[in-house]
Amino acid sequence: MTETFERLLEVQEHDTKVDQLRHRRATLPERGELAELEARRAALDARTAGVRVERDERAERQATLEGQVEAAKTRKSELERRMYGGQVGSARDLAAMDDEVRQLTRHVNELENRELEVMEQLEPLDGELQSAEVERDGIDTRAGELRDVVAQAEKELDAQIDAELSARAPLAAKLPPELLSRYEGLRKKLGGTGAASLVGNSCGGCHLTLPAMEVDRIKHAEPDTVITCDNCGRILVR
Repeated sequence: MTETFERLLEVQEHDTKVDQLRHRRATLPERGELAELEARRAALDARTAGVRVERDERAERQATLEGQVEAAKTRKSELERRMYGGQVGSARDLAAMDDEVRQLTRHVNELENRELEVMEQLEPLDGELQSAEVERDGIDTRAGELRDVVAQAEKELDAQIDAELSARAPLAAKLPPELLSRYEGLRKKLGGTGAASLVGNSCGGCHLTLPAMEVDRIKHAEPDTVITCDNCGRILVR
């Protein structure tokens, strides 16, 4: 093994470690749980939005009924004040006002009963919104914890990746440009491994056994000759 190919294998080792670290970074287990929480949060928000619309409609209805009750009571009080204040002298007018007061009393009772029904409808909706708020707070708290864990793990892994890249750079700089370019092209095409050792009669990249004549040819080739695996195309270092 010449120094050039030995250096190429060292570059491959650093590249493999970088790939592994990046894979670990992308597949942190906390990311999966965080994605599940975010999906739960979105579903909860959608469900809560529907409940809130329904609740607001009921609350608006309640406010309308309250206004109608207040208006009817005000009218009733005004009539009673006039009736009992000596401001009406006609018996016919008094009878008409008394009849209106009775009607207003019934109307107020009806309105208050309807208002009570609306309030009873509001109660479970308010309860559902409160429960959703508690659930949302729990999700947000856990999601925040997970984001902190992910951020710390990313920081540590990024430091390791930077260290590997820093160690790789001077080694890659000493390789012949055409060899480095060929290696990097193979790496992209062959899942991250562009160069591998010849291990016995097998390629260390695809792990397939080479024919005996091919192995003999490789072993007797000039030290600086670039040899590739007939099976996978990777650069073979012997």
